[in-house]
Amino acid sequence: MTQQNRIWFITGASRGFGRVWTEAALERGDQVVATARKLESISVLNEKYGENVLTLELDVTNPDQVKEVVKKAHEHFGKLDIVLNNAGYSLVGTIEEANADEIRALYETNILGPVNVVQAALPILREQGYGHILGTSSNLGHITMPVIGYYSSSKWAFEAIYESLALEVKQFGIKVTIIEPGAYATEFGSQESLKFSEGMEVYNDFKAEFIKGLQNLERGNPEATPLALFKMVGAENPPLRFNLGSHNLEWTKSVYAERIALWEEWDDVSRSAQGESK
Repeated sequence: MTQQNRIWFITGASRGFGRVWTEAALERGDQVVATARKLESISVLNEKYGENVLTLELDVTNPDQVKEVVKKAHEHFGKLDIVLNNAGYSLVGTIEEANADEIRALYETNILGPVNVVQAALPILREQGYGHILGTSSNLGHITMPVIGYYSSSKWAFEAIYESLALEVKQFGIKVTIIEPGAYATEFGSQESLKFSEGMEVYNDFKAEFIKGLQNLERGNPEATPLALFKMVGAENPPLRFNLGSHNLEWTKSVYAERIALWEEWDDVSRSAQGESK
């Protein structure tokens, strides 16, 4: 597969990283199947990029529609080189505040949606004997925060699924990479990308302080990410996990150092629970 003229299949192409990466891939001469829940949100791509882009409406939570759209994408361009799961949103609410329907809907989009896409694409990639499955996770796939705990949990699950997937499909020549952005100035924090649980007064002050802290975060420029993404995709052996941003590694290392220290502190007690090996 050459550095140029790749065929991308991208979900969530209407905003955030999906929009930035879709346009960047098209600008460099690749061809893209761009999908979004609302077709009108990506229709401008047709006017700008003509035959190099195929825009399709897609709700990733609808497995039958996913199969149909992936099939249509493959038939249109004849192959799929890169399948990028980027659709997702965040649920804002404490663990106590969020209700089961809200949590279920979040998992349907953030976890089962990407699984639907992967399962629909794998037969095609297997027959090709190559392909690269990408997925937009977050540094919150390793670290959790209050108030967005359910979102964080969806990314933890996403990471586990993709890591297992990588081990399973390596035999078919298929590569897998989890993209882990830090804080970026995308539309992800917009009203369209956030859903809010009904609040409980007891958490009002806590959430106000948390949101204030988020507003003070240093945010990266999403327009600076495509070259890094293309360098990773062009590597002979791309990484399973790929950080985006300058703060992720230090934060993740500090969190894991705390975890390891805590496990070591309790190691004697933990080992005592082993009993006699059988």
